[in-house]
Amino acid sequence: MGRKVELAKVRNIGIMAHIDAGKTTVSERILYYTGRSHKMGEVHDGAATMDWMVQEQERGITITSAATTCMWKDHMISIIDTPGHVDFTMEVERALRVLDGAIALFCAVGGVQPQSETVWHQSERYEVPKIAFVNKMDRIGADFFGVVDGITNQLGANCVPVVIPIGASDDFKGVIHLITMKALIFNEDDKGAEWDTVEIPADLIDTAKQWRNNLVEKCAEQDEEMMEKFFAEGDLSEDEIWAILRKATCARDVVPAFCGSAFKNKGVQQLLDGVIKILPAPNEIPPIICTKNPENQRKVDDNEVFSALAFKIMSDKHMGKLTYIRLYSGTIESGATIWNSTQQKKQRIGRLLRMHSNRQEAIEKAVAGDIVAVAGLSDTKTGDTLCTREDEIHLEAMEFPAPVISISIKPETMSDNEKLGEALHRLADEDPTFTVAFDQETSETIISGMGELHLEIIVDRLRREFGVVAEVGRPEVAYRETATIATEGSYKHSKQSGGRGQYGHVVMDLEPRNPGEGFEFINKVVGGRIPSEYIPSCEKGVIQALEAGPFAGYPVVDMKVTLKDGSYHEVDTSDFAFQIAARQGFKELFMKGHPELLEPVMSIEVTTPDEFMGAVNGTICQRRGRIDSMDERGGMKIVRGHVPLSEMFGYSNTIRSLTQGRASFTMHFEHYEAVPFSIAEEVVKKRRTDGKVR
Repeated sequence: MGRKVELAKVRNIGIMAHIDAGKTTVSERILYYTGRSHKMGEVHDGAATMDWMVQEQERGITITSAATTCMWKDHMISIIDTPGHVDFTMEVERALRVLDGAIALFCAVGGVQPQSETVWHQSERYEVPKIAFVNKMDRIGADFFGVVDGITNQLGANCVPVVIPIGASDDFKGVIHLITMKALIFNEDDKGAEWDTVEIPADLIDTAKQWRNNLVEKCAEQDEEMMEKFFAEGDLSEDEIWAILRKATCARDVVPAFCGSAFKNKGVQQLLDGVIKILPAPNEIPPIICTKNPENQRKVDDNEVFSALAFKIMSDKHMGKLTYIRLYSGTIESGATIWNSTQQKKQRIGRLLRMHSNRQEAIEKAVAGDIVAVAGLSDTKTGDTLCTREDEIHLEAMEFPAPVISISIKPETMSDNEKLGEALHRLADEDPTFTVAFDQETSETIISGMGELHLEIIVDRLRREFGVVAEVGRPEVAYRETATIATEGSYKHSKQSGGRGQYGHVVMDLEPRNPGEGFEFINKVVGGRIPSEYIPSCEKGVIQALEAGPFAGYPVVDMKVTLKDGSYHEVDTSDFAFQIAARQGFKELFMKGHPELLEPVMSIEVTTPDEFMGAVNGTICQRRGRIDSMDERGGMKIVRGHVPLSEMFGYSNTIRSLTQGRASFTMHFEHYEAVPFSIAEEVVKKRRTDGKVR
């Protein structure tokens, strides 16, 4: 069975935005208008198709990215609806890695919000072309042109409106299409499926002409030939404008902007037209390149050799482990044997499935450009490359942020111990930002994630999906430790206990590095003072010491270790002896280097009514925070600042009660900073009392 839709008519897109900008509502309208769904599910009713998890329906937020496929005007559109909450930013990261284009959604009242910036920069890292959709034009305080300015000034994008609104808030009736220069008035009786195309209202003609000129000028700037025509004739044809918009968007030189109200069923079809006319098809993106051999490239083509990237793992109660893959080249059929070049293992394709949220449709064959789920890839992890063994390729992997918060967890009944371990490892398989570790000293299982909500969802899933009721400890911050001054010294490990002894002697320098520069090990041993086969043992010993620092038992960061000299014994020296010497030597020198504790600091943005501004500022200052700026947006005050994560537990309840539930806040990890001495003392003392410093 061949390809059903030609490659030029395929679009792989994602919908990305700040939390509560309306991503899932836009997805629901797209499914309805394309005929994929016969009713409009609403987020606030817990009935949205794309929010299928119980936790999503209860909270009214998206937690996991959901994929679906629909048809619009002979084009096949694969859509991934991504979360907006900062705790689940990894879901956005892996979706953007495999998409060819994205719809960047903005709230007409909120404009460019913190998570809007985060996901925008993520998409820039993967060079994803974007179109903007300004949603919620029916809300009081909606300002389309203000949002366009925000996209231009705050995100540094060349934002070009393709439509402009007719009215705003309660008076929002439709849009003026700047390419056709017609007004589209939506019919509210048939859920926006039909609209009347009429002449532009007299009071908006001047505004429409001004923005039409802006559109034509921006298009002409992208093409020399069109620039000459524009100067000669003063205008461009509709086809020419669409063609230039497509070319410039694919090159990421412009960001076309649309507007509407998904909840009121206005403007979504025009957005869909923009998707198929402006965003690239899979064969219009650059060839994929092997990270180990840049000359090994593959075009997105069915006739090329098979290659794909596994970008998401999901546990399904009926199908077991499902692996979402993006096919970049070639084709694949059910039952085929493939090669995982990352793990260097053979894998067999069990079943191929086209996903519609959490529902599956079995298919026999997948082709280049497809996003499908595969059952049976037992050893494949997120970010692995799949290909053929004869034509091996390694695709660029994904980078995920390290967890910033940890809690201890144990089952309510000891009989569930094994079940808990299995469930946690299945969840860790799905989510690279969720980690599980066992603390040997305290015999506790420690789970770590990106925030309180992230871990709360994990514990809830354990109960609902795996039938394990768990007890959790108080959240713990992922502190780090580092030295503040350079030190030098030596350590000799010599042990004689009858028979062959142990001997290893190292001379080292320790030097702090700049924040974020990480660990560096330099070997300056000359003259065979330490045999070359034992140098890796010394590095291994230092790395072991870094994992649990001698100051408070937290990981050590940003250190440069130089191995300068040492000595060995012909008989007693061993790999193990040098590991111990390097490990203990590092610990001694580190403690002489005036060690300090580092804590994660979050950037925070609080949106509050004016009358609660003083109280909100007070809560930030009480939490050792600092206020960076105060602005106004849509009649609300915006307070931005930085606060240590350790002070933010339970903040959502505090701010709700202080502001009668009218304020909201978002925060995300910014950087690590030194902990004040008095607090560091308390933390270190408790860690030593709990036996967590070795």
